[in-house]
Amino acid sequence: MIGHLFAKWGSSMRSLAKDERGATLVEFGFVAPILVVLVMGVFDIAHTQYTSALLNGAMQRAGRDLTLESAGSQQSTIDGRVVSIVSEVLPNTVTVELEKLSHFDFSDIGQPEFFTDDNGDGICNNNELFEDMNDNGQWDPDRGQAGIGSARDAVLYTATVTYPRVFPMASLIGLDENVTLEASTVLRNQPFDEQDRTLETGNCT
Repeated sequence: MIGHLFAKWGSSMRSLAKDERGATLVEFGFVAPILVVLVMGVFDIAHTQYTSALLNGAMQRAGRDLTLESAGSQQSTIDGRVVSIVSEVLPNTVTVELEKLSHFDFSDIGQPEFFTDDNGDGICNNNELFEDMNDNGQWDPDRGQAGIGSARDAVLYTATVTYPRVFPMASLIGLDENVTLEASTVLRNQPFDEQDRTLETGNCT
């Protein structure tokens, strides 16, 4: 009797080993997570590129509008248009930071203020004299002055956009949960007046 049961059990095991029904479902179970992450990753990249293109387009238009003589009274409208365009394709939790830095010339953008390096250490300190090019009373590693400046000034207009990823796949592949995009445009104000090149000086502490 026992031998008959073992024989029947062995026959059942052989039949089960040859049975391939449901194999596709099991295989799909292994492949599905990778496939889903891959698809979400492709959509995430596409969405990011699309948002970046919208942001750059909005900044280019804003740059053209800011060169006009009437830009001083239209800044909030111009800024609002940039925020509106970007917000249309992003979650409600998006943050948009806008910064305008005016400079006397294009060559001043991203440059530190001049100072007399008496001790040769490359640092403005020990009461060394510096040119306060942005008129804020202290030495700065960037000469830019907040705002759009005045006549003929070169302006660096930057937008930084931060938002949570639209597709929930960041934690699965070790990416940051948030996306940060940045776009800049450089413009020169219309020459409706002469530039003021008066510079104050100060001493570094």
